[in-house]
Amino acid sequence: MNYPIPNTPDEINALRYRPVNGDDILAAIAGTIKIARSQGQSLDDLTAEVLAEDTILDQMQRRWLSQIITQAWAILPEIS
Repeated sequence: MNYPIPNTPDEINALRYRPVNGDDILAAIAGTIKIARSQGQSLDDLTAEVLAEDTILDQMQRRWLSQIITQAWAILPEIS
């Protein structure tokens, strides 16, 4: 990945104003996991948030994203 992993929700939010590419998506997922871990959240906590109803993603998209986050959580090292 050629982009730094975001450290704050604001840095993740800033990605929405750039053209979408795979590296940015990976950075957003990695940043979300990094922030969740730093706040003491578990994988179950994070996936529950992803699976919660919202107006952005439909249920199938939320399940798909939850699976991606679960896979990324397992392979990403603990980043400080």
